[in-house]
Amino acid sequence: MMQLILAANLFSTFLLCGLIWTVQLVHYPMFHRLDKEKFGEHIRFHGFRISILVIPMMITELVTSFSLAFFYQTDHTLHLLGFSIVVLIWLVTFFIQVPIHSKLASGYDSKIVTRLVRSNSIRTVLWSLKAIMGLYILFGS
Repeated sequence: MMQLILAANLFSTFLLCGLIWTVQLVHYPMFHRLDKEKFGEHIRFHGFRISILVIPMMITELVTSFSLAFFYQTDHTLHLLGFSIVVLIWLVTFFIQVPIHSKLASGYDSKIVTRLVRSNSIRTVLWSLKAIMGLYILFGS
């Protein structure tokens, strides 16, 4: 059973890491190029569609990271660190990124889009670290 939990955890982490890099390098910077008159509509569309991908994977990553950190004997310290990283990602998401998206839903503001891109780099780094740890668990231990 724990091997399945580990596989689900690694899958969700790797998927989210790839997704956050795409968002960081392509998607969020593109917000500066969207039609300003329909900007709020674009942001709401983005929020709904990205949630279809992100929410199930973030929940999977959170639950499996918790399970690995507290119920898996192998690589315990790494899994505890991984769970801590996931908690940080959730905190950044809901206390920084979501409020910025809410502001942008009312219209384009160059400074707020730039803040969105910059603050998203925190999640990009955290998910990258989590993915690197996953690779170590797969191949290094």
